[in-house]
Amino acid sequence: MRTFFVIWLGQFASLLGSEMTSFAVTIWAWEITQQATPLSLILVVSQVPRLLISPFAGVWVDTFSRKRLMLLGDSVAGVSTILLLALLLSNNLQIWHLYAFGALGGLFGYIHQLAYSASLSLIVAEKHYTRASALESLQMSGSYVLAPAAAGALYAFAGLSGVLCFDLVTFGCAIASLSLVSIPSPSKTADTPLTAESAAPAFLEKITFGLRYLKSRPSLTIFLGFLLISSFIDSASFAILPAMVLARSNNDSTVWGTLLAFFGTGGLIGGSVLGIWGGPKRQIHGVLLGSAFWKVGLIVLALAQRTTVKVGAALGSGICSPFPVSCSQTIWRKQVDPALQGRVFSTRYLLTQIATPVGAAIAGPLADQVFEPAMQPDAWLAQWLGGVFGTGLGAGMAMQLALFSFCGMAIALGGYSIHQLREIESRS
Repeated sequence: MRTFFVIWLGQFASLLGSEMTSFAVTIWAWEITQQATPLSLILVVSQVPRLLISPFAGVWVDTFSRKRLMLLGDSVAGVSTILLLALLLSNNLQIWHLYAFGALGGLFGYIHQLAYSASLSLIVAEKHYTRASALESLQMSGSYVLAPAAAGALYAFAGLSGVLCFDLVTFGCAIASLSLVSIPSPSKTADTPLTAESAAPAFLEKITFGLRYLKSRPSLTIFLGFLLISSFIDSASFAILPAMVLARSNNDSTVWGTLLAFFGTGGLIGGSVLGIWGGPKRQIHGVLLGSAFWKVGLIVLALAQRTTVKVGAALGSGICSPFPVSCSQTIWRKQVDPALQGRVFSTRYLLTQIATPVGAAIAGPLADQVFEPAMQPDAWLAQWLGGVFGTGLGAGMAMQLALFSFCGMAIALGGYSIHQLREIESRS
């Protein structure tokens, strides 16, 4: 695990800087626009390039040095931050610049992420897969705890430019950590059964390898369907969450930062439990039950009017959040040969995350054009549900979040009724 920990520390530093930048940019964009749509579009433009590049990224990750691909991702992210900082300092930064850099960061960030994920099966032993996945979740959770407070303090003192400068330092830490370790290359013989017709498969055959691999495994295909629906619901929910919180707190970024911190604290607790415990014997329980309880926390967050209840909901939801991600990763790593994981994982990403930009693209306009007007005082829907969600700015987004989260909870629990999904770990 030593190599993994060296990489993990560098990536944690980089993720902390990125989350601080994301927090600061969200506040900046909301102050400029006062609308949910621009915030959700940032998520859309960062996801679309990932989807477009994913079939090719899988081939690259299985062909080229995974360490060099990770270094490339970190380097491009650093250069993007420099350009963003230059625009800000010259008073030329506009909303559309955030879209452009979001797209660039999404593209190279995905290549980095895929190379990192596919490398873990070669770096750590199989018995540590769940622990490694849990520690990956701890990266995100830890950044949620530290980033809001750090970004809020730095933003107040030095503005967005100060946060961007700190982000550059963390990219340097990530690159330095990768330079210190050796990441092994996978064996090239594992894909022979699916490519027997050619000793050197054509590039088209390579980029469709993941599809053919998954088609031959029905249980994984059903699992993909579940992840696809979950991705849509999660995207539609989290695309409007910052705007909802800011709208219902009179643009108080401290409230949003506090909730992020408690989301992260819960994630640290849940990830630590997983790291020590190793996860349930049947990982699918962690996926389905973790997803369901996670959504319950979001429903409570949407209904809550008091800050203390919101904080409790964020903490509870955060505790559950590492379980579906970590347990899902463990299932995939056990069932897919390490030499094939670049192509198979990229195909999995394409098929499941295609719903992410769709959900985010729908969520913003749905909030601004439908739910928010319907929950204004004296509006038609407010007459029926105003006592539950309140009325005025943010009430419509709260109802929208509760609706999507309830659907996500029902789908997760309904997964137990599908035999091939419930028994996926006993199938190939």
